[in-house]
Amino acid sequence: MKIWFQELKLEDVQKRGKGTMVEHLGIEITGLGDDYLEGTMPVDERTIQPMGILHGGASIALAETLGSIAANLVIDPSKKYCVGLDINGNHIRAARKGKVTGKATPVHLGSSTQVWNIIIKNEDDQLVCISRLTMAVLAKR
Repeated sequence: MKIWFQELKLEDVQKRGKGTMVEHLGIEITGLGDDYLEGTMPVDERTIQPMGILHGGASIALAETLGSIAANLVIDPSKKYCVGLDINGNHIRAARKGKVTGKATPVHLGSSTQVWNIIIKNEDDQLVCISRLTMAVLAKR
């Protein structure tokens, strides 16, 4: 079942991060299914910590980016918008090179809140981080 408010093209979704932290970190939206959004982020000098591994905050930035974009694609943008309310993450495995891929899927799509599950894996399909994002759904004034 499609969850998106309107028909979407991947190219249109990809434009949402232009000129923001999303672009600075090298996050790219790479997949849009009926009920999920995927994106990648490089493990490089922009996203690692001094030990040479992916910074936990970068993983959370990827998770919030994917969940936030997805949340805003579910609602009628002429009437509402979504903002982050709470996020957590469990860092399971270090990533040292390549790219990580995140996949956001909905847990709850309510009229005032949404909850998204974001799984981040490395290029070997191993779990790097699991995150849960709660979004507030607000009325436009």
